Amino acid sequence: MSVDFKVVSHFASDLRDRAAIAGIGATEFSKDSGRSEMRLAVEAVTAALEDAGLEPADVDGYSVFSMDNNPAIEVNRQIGGGDLRFFGRVHYGGGAACATVLQAAMAVATGVANTVVCYRAMNERSMQRFGAGVQDRRPMPTAESAHFGWYAPYGLLTPASWVAMSARRYMHEYGATSEDFGRVSVADRKHAATNPAAWFYQQPISLEDHQRSRWIIDPLRLLDCCQESDGAVAVVVTSAERARDLRQPPAMIRAAAQGASHEQQMMTGFYADRITGLPEMGLVAQQLYATAGLTPDDIQTAIIYDHFTPFVLIQLEEFGFCKKGEAKDFIRDGNIELGGRLPINTHGGQLGEAYIHGMNGINEAVRQVRGTAVNPVKDVEHVVVTAGTGVPTSGLILGRD
Repeated sequence: MSVDFKVVSHFASDLRDRAAIAGIGATEFSKDSGRSEMRLAVEAVTAALEDAGLEPADVDGYSVFSMDNNPAIEVNRQIGGGDLRFFGRVHYGGGAACATVLQAAMAVATGVANTVVCYRAMNERSMQRFGAGVQDRRPMPTAESAHFGWYAPYGLLTPASWVAMSARRYMHEYGATSEDFGRVSVADRKHAATNPAAWFYQQPISLEDHQRSRWIIDPLRLLDCCQESDGAVAVVVTSAERARDLRQPPAMIRAAAQGASHEQQMMTGFYADRITGLPEMGLVAQQLYATAGLTPDDIQTAIIYDHFTPFVLIQLEEFGFCKKGEAKDFIRDGNIELGGRLPINTHGGQLGEAYIHGMNGINEAVRQVRGTAVNPVKDVEHVVVTAGTGVPTSGLILGRD
């Protein structure tokens, strides 16, 4: 993979610190919310605006997931908003998380909009269970649905099965073990155990618990797979100048990027020359560091998208926190826990807090920058946030003003 850093550098001069996250909001996280996804979206958006000290009439833009079932114009109507000048949707499931903020920041930086809200609302446990796979989908004459025909007949029906192929090859090449994957789960659950908002609050696990959990598909155990959640999360993006005058300390958008690698597929890139990396995330990492003018040594904590534990190891490598194949050693040394070199998912991640397609991780990054996280990392200046992997993806670096 090659990146044209002249293009990246030009982009950096336009975007770095031009916008900030000024407000965050969320509902409770549950397995059965008992209310519509629209209601969840409205609650989270309203909470984010209140956090920022803004009114619904201040919102003139929305940036959301293509998978979200709640149209921006309807959310805007329900909160009592006014005219909109910008609205967009980003494809590729969890890969869209940080991209919603990227596109909001671009809208603000270019003057297209003044205040852009990003949200994700889902009854993913009680209504639509993504982990159930594709076997019950109706045949439809689209390129995306036809693509399943290349692997579904061979039993590759669920996201876990798609990730398992790459995970097994990674283990073969680098000597990683199921216990190494389990250490990610243990760290996330340790952090969730002290987070009252987490579904697994006060429920840490041991490595032995991980190893005793049932197989989902070799080499993934139940505790390697993120949970399914109901809930909603929202963030408010506005200009850096305006954010400084609002209720909360701004979380500066130091860098934001999207990435899709050569011949990218949707978690099933099994025909690539190598399937032990995540080149789309490597592309995002290169852009983020170039835009922010930072290196891995400048990052104090990270929110790493943890839908499946093996891809956490690979992301640590793609971001240069360790060399290829050495994430297992980095994790074994305790570096991803509080007090380590790079504490990750201090809210508990999607394994421990909730699976809201990565948006709850963005909120945690904001809390780390503000100094209000329940598990604060000492002297935080910059936080990396990643979105869904194995798909076209995105990332952020947030920093203090």
